[in-house]
Amino acid sequence: MIELRPFAKLGSADHGWLKARHHFSFGSHYDPGNMGHGSLRVWNDDEIAPNTGFPAHPHANMEIITYVREGAITHQDSLGNKGRTEAGDVQVMSAGSGVRHSEYNLEPTKTKIFQIWIEPTTEGGQPTWGAKPFPKSDRSGNFVTIASGFDDDMDALPIRADARVLATTLKAGESANMRPAKPAISIWCRRRARSRSTACGSTPATASQSATRRG
Repeated sequence: MIELRPFAKLGSADHGWLKARHHFSFGSHYDPGNMGHGSLRVWNDDEIAPNTGFPAHPHANMEIITYVREGAITHQDSLGNKGRTEAGDVQVMSAGSGVRHSEYNLEPTKTKIFQIWIEPTTEGGQPTWGAKPFPKSDRSGNFVTIASGFDDDMDALPIRADARVLATTLKAGESANMRPAKPAISIWCRRRARSRSTACGSTPATASQSATRRG
């Protein structure tokens, strides 16, 4: 079954420095009938004002994928990791047994991100963080796996979940098709408003998925 959730009807929060849209119940947007989609717990569309961001805060037992759509985000955590992830690039944090981190937009202009939380298959473990560029040319008209818990997705950032996150860039009228190498229980797609980028997540059933961008 295909369920459409228009961007304008998503839960929202405006904190001044942060403008967010929530695909699922999150923070002050409490929706007990929409707590997630399989192991996909959070998919937020965040717009962060210049020189602001999320101060240090804790996470545990969650796979957190940040897809930078515009601008850049600077990460720092209690393990000593620090890095700047810019538009088109992706960062992944496996919170494991517990970690504190901050994410700031230190740029002179706003930053836009997808922040995606996926529940891990097992709890605990050493926290990790990593980032990687995914050139737009590679995903033009094609789905590219940007984060995955499957061993055969060797070019993706690793997560500790039976799930994968894919992205594609489509021109008007183009379409892209994806058939999971392994059975999938469900697939969730988000097309970035007023842009060419589409991101999808799948969780472990045979399913295929296509994305089409109309003008």
